[in-house]
Amino acid sequence: MPPNSRKPRILVVTPEITYLPDGMGNLAQRLSAKAGGMADVSASLVNALHAQGADVHVALPNFRRMFNLGSQSVFKTEYEKVDRNLPEQHIHLAQDRIFFHRNRVYSAKDNHNIALAFQREVINHTIPQVRPDLIHCNDWMTGLIPAVAKRYNIKSLFTLHNIHTERISLAKIEDRGIDAADFWKECYYLRPPHHYEETRDHNPVDLLTTGIFASDHVNSVSPTFLSEIVDGKHSFVPSHINHELWQKCNSGNASGILNAPDASFNPQTDPHLEHHFSAKDHPEGKAKNKAALQHALGLKIDPNAPVLLWPSRLDPVQKGTEIFSHIIQRLTKEHSDLQIAIVASGEFKKDFLEIIEIHQLQGRVALVDFTEPLSRLGYAGSDFMIMPSRFEPCGLPQMVSPMYGTLPVAHDTGGIHDTVDPFNYDLNSGNGFLFGHYTSDGLHWAITEALNFHRQPAEVKEHHISRIMIDSISRFNHKNTARDYIKLYEQILGCPVTD
Repeated sequence: MPPNSRKPRILVVTPEITYLPDGMGNLAQRLSAKAGGMADVSASLVNALHAQGADVHVALPNFRRMFNLGSQSVFKTEYEKVDRNLPEQHIHLAQDRIFFHRNRVYSAKDNHNIALAFQREVINHTIPQVRPDLIHCNDWMTGLIPAVAKRYNIKSLFTLHNIHTERISLAKIEDRGIDAADFWKECYYLRPPHHYEETRDHNPVDLLTTGIFASDHVNSVSPTFLSEIVDGKHSFVPSHINHELWQKCNSGNASGILNAPDASFNPQTDPHLEHHFSAKDHPEGKAKNKAALQHALGLKIDPNAPVLLWPSRLDPVQKGTEIFSHIIQRLTKEHSDLQIAIVASGEFKKDFLEIIEIHQLQGRVALVDFTEPLSRLGYAGSDFMIMPSRFEPCGLPQMVSPMYGTLPVAHDTGGIHDTVDPFNYDLNSGNGFLFGHYTSDGLHWAITEALNFHRQPAEVKEHHISRIMIDSISRFNHKNTARDYIKLYEQILGCPVTD
């Protein structure tokens, strides 16, 4: 607990962020480095905390090239401006050459060194400078920090955005400037450590599991994905991760908090759209965007054609590309006006292109690499969004698409279960079409249900789409996500963190 004379101090440690509040200094709007949803959630949380008067600090790598900070002299000048404008520095950029000239957050070649350099700076410099009451860590690249926090009686929250982990020896950790001898007993190893010297070279630290094991509380980015892991429903989750999460859940120290889409996903204001629309005038707005989408992708211009959008990366392990590919020809035969728009990049691209070529589906099925403008146009101009993920820690397309009046057709798993409710005419409820059995037949059934909705009278469709758009925009936003994190902070600390 912090002294009664001050608010608790929160340190958010994240390798990604999209923006910071203007009030945190001159550098705030220049510090954008994003690889996934973690960046948006971190930004929205820090913004909400700052707006509500919390004592919030942020630690992130100094990705100088991505931040457009230019030379070290330019960075130093801007950094000094921040110091003059604030009574205390709240943005803490980890300094190491390995960050400076990168153009992306992660790299298979350098990930271990990036993670260790980042954590070294946070452990050796930021934590002693900030003296936080609670540290909020994110994913495996921050996994050692809860162990350090535990050693020094600092509360910590560890957020799982994915289940990816890495293992690194204590020897390498120490060679990179982190004195692991001080907290090695708080780390997680695949086998029990006998003593420090034996463990140092021959028993690697599991970084993600260390974060889970050492933290005071763990949260995943959806409640259902957490329960699926704990119940052993995903064979790809290592048993030791399953066990540690079970322990946290069993002790009441694990929960799920949904991510939310970036605030720019709004059909009324989306900067990538030429034709904006709202729940009130969506029929006209979506018709204009459908025509623009069909033209851009080389699909037949047909205002009455139902358009299915695939917006997710073409990942054959997670995203369900195979079960969708098995029914594309069948769907186009059964529904002569059906069109499919695949706006995505990834490993399965060549397989979809072969299907289009072999079955001569040009003009009916289009595949283009992902770009942000085309993706936004896809959400605005399609009727349905396909998301047959095998598993989904959270997912964002199933939240984005109904905001644009494009209804999700998705596998009932993980974050999808928490955000897509089965459509029901009689109860005037639901926002999409779910299938429970992960098969091509299950996906075919859900798509058929969606196309049956498309054939309903215009007034029926307009009523439900308007209802769904209004509900989705109010339900899926960063304000709600930040509110839940703030409640969790207060639960961990036992006191308020905002004004």
